[in-house]
Amino acid sequence: MLFALFLSALTSATILPGTSEAALAALIATGDHALWLLVIVATAGNVLGSTVNWVLGLYVERFRDRRWFPVSAEALDRASTWFGKYGLWSLLLAWLPIIGDPLTLFAGVMRVRLIPFLVLVTIGKFARYAMIAGGANFLSQTIFG
Repeated sequence: MLFALFLSALTSATILPGTSEAALAALIATGDHALWLLVIVATAGNVLGSTVNWVLGLYVERFRDRRWFPVSAEALDRASTWFGKYGLWSLLLAWLPIIGDPLTLFAGVMRVRLIPFLVLVTIGKFARYAMIAGGANFLSQTIFG
């Protein structure tokens, strides 16, 4: 079950669909694992998925002139400008839906160093999963006693 949570969290951070929050809440409801362990596993999977985005960002520039490339040059330039404006600290928001995954991709495009990337993304994603786990644990205790 922990590996399933890890994979769900990993895919949730990429363009692949994932439901890591639901998987985390379900595992909390079972009471089979320590809360801290579930948060660590979900965070690790999600950070690894974000790192995949970062690596893709390192190489995306090579393909931007290809016809099949899914993002227009203008959109890529706008996103790069936005990331350049708000900088490294915006990676603390990598946990947000919709904008989080592109942030990690553009961190690669902007050649953010790996260690600062990992530190900031991990802080944000850990905080998110800790809050979700706390809420799910509270509801589980309240509903199921």
